[in-house]
Amino acid sequence: MSGSGGDPQCESNSNKRRRQDNGTPLARFDRKHLSVTDLSRQAWCEQQVVYGLELPHILHLRDDAPVVKAGSSIHLARELEIQDIVPINIESREDSWAVKLVNFLSMIQFLQAGERVRELPVFGEVEGILLVGVIDELCYSPSGELELRELKTRAQPTFPSAAQRKSHHLQVSVYKLLFEALVKGQLKKDTIVQHLQLQTERSFGSEVMLHAKRMGLFVNTFGELLDLIFLNLMYIEIPTIDVLKIEYCYQADASVIGMEVVRFEEKQVVKELKHYCSFWKGQREAQGVDIEEAWKCRSCDFADICQWREKKAEEAVERNRANHRK
Repeated sequence: MSGSGGDPQCESNSNKRRRQDNGTPLARFDRKHLSVTDLSRQAWCEQQVVYGLELPHILHLRDDAPVVKAGSSIHLARELEIQDIVPINIESREDSWAVKLVNFLSMIQFLQAGERVRELPVFGEVEGILLVGVIDELCYSPSGELELRELKTRAQPTFPSAAQRKSHHLQVSVYKLLFEALVKGQLKKDTIVQHLQLQTERSFGSEVMLHAKRMGLFVNTFGELLDLIFLNLMYIEIPTIDVLKIEYCYQADASVIGMEVVRFEEKQVVKELKHYCSFWKGQREAQGVDIEEAWKCRSCDFADICQWREKKAEEAVERNRANHRK
């Protein structure tokens, strides 16, 4: 799908924003936290992530594409197999986070009972940045191993390229790190409050309070909920994740293409996280794809305005000229 198409207004707005903003990318884009998918998209193309933040209306066009809607429908159908979705009126940022935390604690209790959960919220601090994600599925195998299963839908009935799988591997590996830090009690209450800048004494909206009560949680404020969450995390007995799996599914008929088992390599994952987070902390500039992966640009909505792509093309021309002069 082509979005920007070299729109001069898009390019002007992007360049203007860069000139005006001198802080870190986290500050420039007013991000109090990052999603795990932000990092996995960096593994595909970091420059594309930046353009997506500078020109969000282009990404909104992609969200309306039939291929994206088909994938979302398959994910929703999977979730509805084991749990209902209850709409809740959100009145504040505290309400929004309260729903995540209530759902997290509720699902942890199901896991303790040996049951399967889907759409499990996870969060934690990595390299001084708060990361947030949603695990597609956690379940126990017949042998008792705890498995993380990530669902990826495909427009074609084939496995993705190695470059795509690399970003998927990073995603599930980070989910494992965040989940295990949570259940081991390594995340602290003050870390969440400081990163999100939430008001711990603020009362919940009526629907959020009712949702918490349905889950057996009698709390009125965000601070009370945090205290309850971390008290529970001190005593729960949840095993670490033993197996990481990615299931690839064909969007046209929801048939399974295949399942991939991902090897968790903690040192490599931590190294990649350090690299990707260094961009958000302003320690380096955004990087696009190497010339060997320029094929990625063919499907990029921002290819026509990409300064990284233009720079690499100019460098290639200069190298050719230099070779001819030898």
